[in-house]
Amino acid sequence: MNWHTRFVTLCDCTANSLGDSMSSMTFGRKLILAASVLAMVSSAPAVLAAHPKKAADKVERLPLPDGNEFPISSAVTVKAGVDTYFLSGALPPITNKDAPKGSVAAYGDTEAQTVGALNAIKATLARLGLTMSDVVKMTIFLVGDPGKDNKMDFAGMMAGYKQFFATADNPNKPSRSAVQVAALAAPGALVEIEVIAAKSH
Repeated sequence: MNWHTRFVTLCDCTANSLGDSMSSMTFGRKLILAASVLAMVSSAPAVLAAHPKKAADKVERLPLPDGNEFPISSAVTVKAGVDTYFLSGALPPITNKDAPKGSVAAYGDTEAQTVGALNAIKATLARLGLTMSDVVKMTIFLVGDPGKDNKMDFAGMMAGYKQFFATADNPNKPSRSAVQVAALAAPGALVEIEVIAAKSH
């Protein structure tokens, strides 16, 4: 009996076809990997939204001791992963153009000026994509009110301040200092406020 041995080799077309097939498989794997990464990135905001506390925990506000309800924090801790914004001091706008230039009457009393300055800060924060709830530190400079024996009107300032902080819309309380100064850059202005804000990436 004669046995015949036959050797079969791949022709060029078969080899090329196999190479194309392997290349397609590799390309397919890359597409699947890219799609998986894109899905993970796209779902990140949803995950963060589903766990808002994780973002909020990056900014911790220490309340005043002994259950003190005064609307400021003893301290605020800003952890890693948070952007910090330093705002320049804000002055109140002129509200009475008929009043003498450089007079207190042109700006209003301390309460009105506090509200005006805080509204200016609110507008600046909005341009940054922030709100008043993102304020973590505040410094208030008060000039003595001529109508109050040249003493700062702390009660008037607080009346304006409490319209923005420790409210139903914004329960957050910044750490804060308030001091009396001899004068501000704008004659007639009794209030200037500067803040630092912070928000998670």
